[in-house]
Amino acid sequence: MIFLKHFRHYYIKYGITFLLGVAILVAIDYFQLEIPKIFNLIITNVEDGIFTETAHLFEPLLYISIIIIGMTIGRFLWRFLLFGNGRKIETDIRLAMFTHATKLSQNYYSKEKIGGLMSYFINDLNAVRELFGFGLLTLIDGLVLGYFVLSRMFSLNWEMTLYAFIPLALMGILVFFLELKMEHKFKLRQESFEKLSDFTQESFTGITVIKAYVKELKEAITFDKKSKDVYNKSMKHMNYAIIVNIIIDVMITLVILAVLVYGSVLIAQGNLNAGTLTEYISYFFTLLWPVFAIAWFMNLNGQAQASAKRIYRFLESKVDIKDDPNALTDVKLDGSIHVRNLTFKYEDAEKNALEDISFDIKQGEMVGILGKTGSGKSTLVELLLHVYQTDKEMIYFDTHDIRDLSIKTLRDHIGYVPQDNFLYSDTIKNNIGFSFSEPINDEWLTKVAKLSDIHENVLEFKDQYETILGERGTTISGGQKQRVSIARALAKDPTILILDDSVSAVDTKTEEAIISNLRKVRKNKTTLMIAHRISTVKKLDKIILIEDGKLIGFGSHKDLLSTNKTYQDMVKLQELEALVGEVNHA
Repeated sequence: MIFLKHFRHYYIKYGITFLLGVAILVAIDYFQLEIPKIFNLIITNVEDGIFTETAHLFEPLLYISIIIIGMTIGRFLWRFLLFGNGRKIETDIRLAMFTHATKLSQNYYSKEKIGGLMSYFINDLNAVRELFGFGLLTLIDGLVLGYFVLSRMFSLNWEMTLYAFIPLALMGILVFFLELKMEHKFKLRQESFEKLSDFTQESFTGITVIKAYVKELKEAITFDKKSKDVYNKSMKHMNYAIIVNIIIDVMITLVILAVLVYGSVLIAQGNLNAGTLTEYISYFFTLLWPVFAIAWFMNLNGQAQASAKRIYRFLESKVDIKDDPNALTDVKLDGSIHVRNLTFKYEDAEKNALEDISFDIKQGEMVGILGKTGSGKSTLVELLLHVYQTDKEMIYFDTHDIRDLSIKTLRDHIGYVPQDNFLYSDTIKNNIGFSFSEPINDEWLTKVAKLSDIHENVLEFKDQYETILGERGTTISGGQKQRVSIARALAKDPTILILDDSVSAVDTKTEEAIISNLRKVRKNKTTLMIAHRISTVKKLDKIILIEDGKLIGFGSHKDLLSTNKTYQDMVKLQELEALVGEVNHA
């Protein structure tokens, strides 16, 4: 069974139902062995002339009927209890895994692939559940019933039982070593399935790119190779399972033949009667289930141990971003942000992503963050969101160090529109009202949709705000996705709003409308806008100019235009690009 750190407490949590199920199982194992004993009594009494009438059979057959009825009820109960426990534990582990997954930082997900992680939640978790349910049954039933049967067989004829048990014990030792090999084979099979799952998920996500580059055949060939690899590793695992079953079948057949021959000789010599041999053979056939049960348990245990270790490694993954034990939870932020000598480097990176950045943003200011691709703009806002860990005394909200605020408290004050504008496969209404635990108020829904300039587009859809979006919002345009994402952030009415290049997919007129709306409704509330276009930020209160992770300018459009050479060059270049575009259009 599994006794790793994240699994053993379930034996205590569901201990009562475990024990009750096991108690019922043990009772059934005991009483079912009374049936061969009764048949021995009937056969012996008929041979000895004691049972001469049909009425004599009524009492033993009634006893057998009562046992069978009781066994039927009992088997339902232990299945309900033991298999039910397996399902409950599976649910608990899945919840623990998902909860842990939500706590892991971006560092973890930058290294791990989603398809691989999904295999933990499906195949690996299923193997663990099987061990807690069917595996526990086979172990307990195999050991208890095996003990009961062997003790009765020894009481009937210890010599014949010893001869029969020796090859079965040798078979068990051989199967044990084969099972160790099977665990390794199953681990390889799971790793291969993980790669297939990851490739499949990635292909579905990038299906548009695959079609655009006409790479359907290439992807299909790669999928076929990975699928065959899963097949080959599964067959290698299955081959060992088949070898185990063949060994068991051959050994059992040989032992059955030996018992029949030896028992017949004893009857011929007058040392055994037919009733006793019938009872003995019934016990031996009953013993087959414990043998198979132990073999099945070893098979399940090998698979589950391999899967449990993979799940264990996942649950032991370090949570980089977590609250300080004394983190502040009852704080009302006003929206001012103070950055002091901020330096940050991604894990395994050779150089700093941001270096020695300092600036102050006052409450209610609209601030643009400008810079070339890869300059560190998104890194800066992700640090403000506490997605990555920074050193103490680098980032302050009001007078509070970011490390002193609980993550929930901080993020409750922030509305964030990410660069990739992720939307759920749900209604537009639910996507916009994502931050609410209850359905968003229709009046507020319409207001924020108008502010983000998406309301008129939504009204053109057949189901309007009840329109179901495709996965990741693929059924609407890039500009519409951006505006729905902006509406989602505005619906939260946050103290601080962060827009990460969130108007790049809309035209200049729509961009101006959105910025104008933000300025009207967000008085005394802070807004940060990452942008590539000068037109996006030139009317904002301040502009943060970043180049190669360093702050090279901070001030209004007018200030930077008069003092900052890099900003002047950017303005001239974009004006020239706009002029060329107008000429070409003409």
